[in-house]
Amino acid sequence: MLKQTTPMRFAGLDGLRAVAVTLVVIYHLFPGSPLRGGFVGVDVFFVISGFLITSLLLRTSRVGRLGSPRRLIDFWRRRARRLIPALVVVVTVCATAAWLVGGDLLVGMGRQVLGSATFSYNWLAVADGADYFAATAPELFRNFWSLAVEEQFYVVWPLLLPLVLLIPGRWPRVALVIAAAGGSAWWMAQLVGRGEVTRAYFGTDAHAFGLLIGIALALAVVNMPDRAWMRSRGARSGVLLAGFVGLGAIVVAASMPETADAATFPGSLLLATGGSALAVFAGIWPGSWFGRGLDVAPLKWIGDRSYGIYLWHWPVLVLLLVGTQGFGPEAGVPVWTGVLALVVSVGAAALSYRFVEVPFRRYGFRHALRALGRRIAGGPVSRFTGLAALTVAVVAIGGTTAAIVNAPHTTTAAAAINRGEAALDGSDAAPTPTPTPTDEAIVVPDGTEITAVGDSVMLASAPSLLKQFPGISVDAEVSRSIWAGPDILSNLDAGGALRDNVVVALGTNGPIDWDVLEQMAQIVGKDRNLILVNAHAPRDWIPGVNADLEAFADSHRCVWIADWSGSIAPHEDLLAGDGIHPGDAGGEVFAASVESALERIEKDRLRAVTDFEHAPSGRAPRVPFPE
Repeated sequence: MLKQTTPMRFAGLDGLRAVAVTLVVIYHLFPGSPLRGGFVGVDVFFVISGFLITSLLLRTSRVGRLGSPRRLIDFWRRRARRLIPALVVVVTVCATAAWLVGGDLLVGMGRQVLGSATFSYNWLAVADGADYFAATAPELFRNFWSLAVEEQFYVVWPLLLPLVLLIPGRWPRVALVIAAAGGSAWWMAQLVGRGEVTRAYFGTDAHAFGLLIGIALALAVVNMPDRAWMRSRGARSGVLLAGFVGLGAIVVAASMPETADAATFPGSLLLATGGSALAVFAGIWPGSWFGRGLDVAPLKWIGDRSYGIYLWHWPVLVLLLVGTQGFGPEAGVPVWTGVLALVVSVGAAALSYRFVEVPFRRYGFRHALRALGRRIAGGPVSRFTGLAALTVAVVAIGGTTAAIVNAPHTTTAAAAINRGEAALDGSDAAPTPTPTPTDEAIVVPDGTEITAVGDSVMLASAPSLLKQFPGISVDAEVSRSIWAGPDILSNLDAGGALRDNVVVALGTNGPIDWDVLEQMAQIVGKDRNLILVNAHAPRDWIPGVNADLEAFADSHRCVWIADWSGSIAPHEDLLAGDGIHPGDAGGEVFAASVESALERIEKDRLRAVTDFEHAPSGRAPRVPFPE
């Protein structure tokens, strides 16, 4: 049943690898494309790996019987030849480039390199509290989590397969593996339901169902006879249709928007997994038209280099973005940057395939290194190329070491937030508040008259707010959005802790909703002032947020804008490396924007009082807010 084009190849798998890597690359390099769930390409890889590795293990070998130490060592050595050389090149070259760029990009470099080298990236990231879906400083080798999952599979599965084969009969074995896949998917759903999305996505236990489905397929079709009816036109037409249905399922899964619930994890992933299994089955069918179609030259070329393309594309993208605009992919990916990253990644993968992957895979580590030694000992041209390669390797290893040694312990944004948290923890010892004079006639309310509610931008600015407005009440947390505002204000109001001037800064983490603003304005009431701080961040929703805040303030009495965006725009060097959170000096700008809004309120109040005193009897002017 297993249709092989060569002793080591199965029809259609290279083309399916090309589909998988294309989905992932488009998802990362061109986030505005319709393939909003292109990360499911990783699950396509998992199905292929589960099927291929199991099929190779089941094949009769001259090295020894299945499960014997000699056979295991041979298998693991071949996997090492396949994976490690290209991985080492990517890690050392990109870590060296990151060292040259510096800054927040180096944070956690030691953990990332260790995780890459030991194929434990996923578990080290989970242990470190990393969030795969967070818009924070990018990790250079974040995409290596899936390689860790696959390598752990390569280590464990050859040890377990002989035990599975002790079960009599093909279909009981298949049923057992499918049940295990169902358990893995169920566990992912449970973790996601508890809010542990990254743990569910990175965990080998929760994300093993793709590998297990590939294993089940291999167990189902191994040693099946090649019957004449299988090559009939009708059978091959039906298989062709099944293959297109499988591809269609993958594309549909890749087009579904990502959600942080079971609809995506594992919903979309299972859809892509099922489609992949169907496509693999259709490709290996005897005489399959579908398999031949997937193996067309362009797809086969991409499939052969898909490992390198996957390795290179994310680090290259991060380096280009941080190097040109100072922010990672979380701030958006310009089309030109995506195109350039694609060209560089494919080019690097092609070179790696030609000069690294193929030689090491064909000759092994010792023979490949001996070939380098012979080149260095050869003629002038050969010696130059050999010494050049050796020099690049030494520089890359040195650069990687420097990147690890010089990596800061935390990002500049996290440091700013930590300072804010420390300031709030010690705010009980704040000095006695005194009014803040701004000019001879205007006195800005002191901190005892101000309640401030905000997100991590306000949290990072807390030291300056406490200094500028002694006695101010600040309630700020990381990742807080506008939707949290009404409940917070309502609780403060119910507890008698809502003061005369309410400052709200909740526009950084997503679009705002007019109805939510209305709720907050109603809670604040007509006897208080609501100051809405606009937002500044390299995010595509920020202009809309600021326009909505401005329109809301224009249409409501007692609502004003604190122009943080306009104040910090000329001084973006005062922001942390993410271009969002203010450092010490940036926090002073934030506090000054709030003070300017309060000053404007006081000026409007004094003007209204003056107009009222000079107005003709019975014709009182409109007062912009209650006295």
